Amino acid sequence: MLRVDDLHKSYGALSILNGVSLTLEPGRSLALVGESGSGKSTLLHLIAGLDAPDSGRISLNGAEITALDDAGRAAARRDLVGLVFQQFNLVQSLTVAQNIALQARLAGRHDPRAAAELTARLGLDGLEARYPEELSGGQQQRVAIARALAARPPLLLADEPTGNLDEATADRVLDLTLELVRDLGMALVLVTHSPRLAARLDRVLTLSGGRIA
Repeated sequence: MLRVDDLHKSYGALSILNGVSLTLEPGRSLALVGESGSGKSTLLHLIAGLDAPDSGRISLNGAEITALDDAGRAAARRDLVGLVFQQFNLVQSLTVAQNIALQARLAGRHDPRAAAELTARLGLDGLEARYPEELSGGQQQRVAIARALAARPPLLLADEPTGNLDEATADRVLDLTLELVRDLGMALVLVTHSPRLAARLDRVLTLSGGRIA
């Protein structure tokens, strides 16, 4: 599903990634851990096509996204990737139901029945008509996860998705995410500072000094 080969990225004189390589199969999960500034979020952004590397290759589902221009990477991201961030990034003017449907509509894969099932499994029944400001942090993060999963992307990328949640809520959100990723046959890359949460995934890779330690 995902292949990263000898990836390098610098910002000015600051070198962030120095030859990162990894692979991830469909239906498997990978945790990226490491100290702040080790390059975890940069790597995730490059995989998502939000930025381009200086050198190296990234392939998603057999397609090399590093060979694409900005528009091509945006199209690949729309079709192949679901994104969940620590900041929920919900559209405040849209209801829960509208936020959940947003990515799937953009990808041309909106399925009302599947969206309703996802809403129920994430414990959001009865909240569909509410707006983000009317929800708790845990509820907003579950909406963000539902939005990412509703389009059924082959790859889910999550950058500290439980960082703003208390431990009990973080555990519940991760439980639901892993269950849904497994059931839908997706691959998952999770960036986290928590060794406890990372240990729940199939593999754990540590970034240090811009390299896989």
